[in-house]
Amino acid sequence: MTMIENNNLNNNQATNISEENLINNENSSESSLTPKKIVLELDKYIIGQNSAKKAVAIALRNRWRRQNVSSEIKDEIMPNNIILIGPTGVGKTEIARRLAKLTNAPFIKVEATKFTEVGYVGRDVESMIRDLADKSVAMVHEEQMEIKKKDAELNAENRIIDILVPPVKSGPSFESDEKTELENEETREKFRKMLKDGMLDERMIELELTVDPVQGMQILGPIGLDDMGMNLSDMMGSMMPKKKNKKKMKVKDALKTLKKEEGEKLIDKDNLLKVALSRVENSGIVFIDEIDKVASKSGGSNPEVSREGVQRDLLPIVEGSSVNTKHGIVQTDHILFIASGAFHVSKPSDLIPELQGRFPIRVELSSLTEEDFVKILTVPENALIKQYQALMKTEGVEIIFEESGINTIASYAAQVNEEVTNIGARRLHTILTTLLEEYLFNAPDNLEDNKITINSEKVKQSLNDIVLSTDTSKFIL
Repeated sequence: MTMIENNNLNNNQATNISEENLINNENSSESSLTPKKIVLELDKYIIGQNSAKKAVAIALRNRWRRQNVSSEIKDEIMPNNIILIGPTGVGKTEIARRLAKLTNAPFIKVEATKFTEVGYVGRDVESMIRDLADKSVAMVHEEQMEIKKKDAELNAENRIIDILVPPVKSGPSFESDEKTELENEETREKFRKMLKDGMLDERMIELELTVDPVQGMQILGPIGLDDMGMNLSDMMGSMMPKKKNKKKMKVKDALKTLKKEEGEKLIDKDNLLKVALSRVENSGIVFIDEIDKVASKSGGSNPEVSREGVQRDLLPIVEGSSVNTKHGIVQTDHILFIASGAFHVSKPSDLIPELQGRFPIRVELSSLTEEDFVKILTVPENALIKQYQALMKTEGVEIIFEESGINTIASYAAQVNEEVTNIGARRLHTILTTLLEEYLFNAPDNLEDNKITINSEKVKQSLNDIVLSTDTSKFIL
């Protein structure tokens, strides 16, 4: 056995161990996420709303607890689905999104209004689970590509070296001595070093690449195979086998292409789907926004009937059912559903009783105060002020926000929300965009100074006229 083959064997063994660790220890990172730690993590990005953070933290921890229950009761423990009630822009969607990132769980956000009752034009509710399965497969695929990265790089290098310095053929029908083989191996190693050092990047080579004829094909008509939960590639793969195409490209581009192709070869597709579907069923999070828009106050008119129909279609998915996806069947029993809505016109009790029962936890999010706006502008790791400072820094311009300026911005945001329309923290986006518009437009060409200070006077000067004019502020702010 050659040294390279031995290295490949060791790498494959290490990879298998890494892959087992990925699958078997999937929940190990979640074990350290106690409810208090979850809330602390959410505090980095979301200001206030402690009751909502507490509710989702408990729901998330209960999922880890369920997966570690050893008895038969494990399958009987259902997730506590949550309805978040509050005006727009107070952090409902952000809470759910950060929760998913925290646990690296498959997450999808859907608008309840895009679903319609069966028989009407619109997407069927099962499509949210199919989309969630797609997300999970993509996540696990990316993780396993990372695990196989070193092996894929080595295989890609070998393929390029084989093109640049073909190996000496040996055997009964080939005349080659030990010296020739040794010289060939030394030359190949020299080229390998040159390849790693980037000395061969611009050299042109001809590659033989595998092309999947099914990729890019589109099914014409109102419903695609994906919407029916069918895998086009699996159906037509045997009828249309993959082809080999020759293509000329630079070595640096060839290396990237071959790394991806070799990585795909090393991934066990069956195992990938098994892990991905398991993650959907046990860790998946579906965020249903604007659920209040399908709440029906009274039956009779067609729109109301259609809304109630959407609720009845949602019911079996939330209760627990089998959904056929192109990756396999997904059981929705233990997927966590988080619904949200402003409920300005309707109220949670306007939902059909069966659906209400599937969302036992209801949390009301409070409207944001002036003090909250100050914190939103300064405290989170992705605070708006930090974002604008980073943007202007790329132009060589420094923006300094004084405390007086931040307080005035927060005051205007609270005032306009109260007098016009309450859009929560999104009001800060419109105010800051208006406030910094001239600087954003003139940078870097027409700015006299590369250091800008935003204080209370400058904020009032830019925004006072707009805020005083209620009619105008409706359009601008």
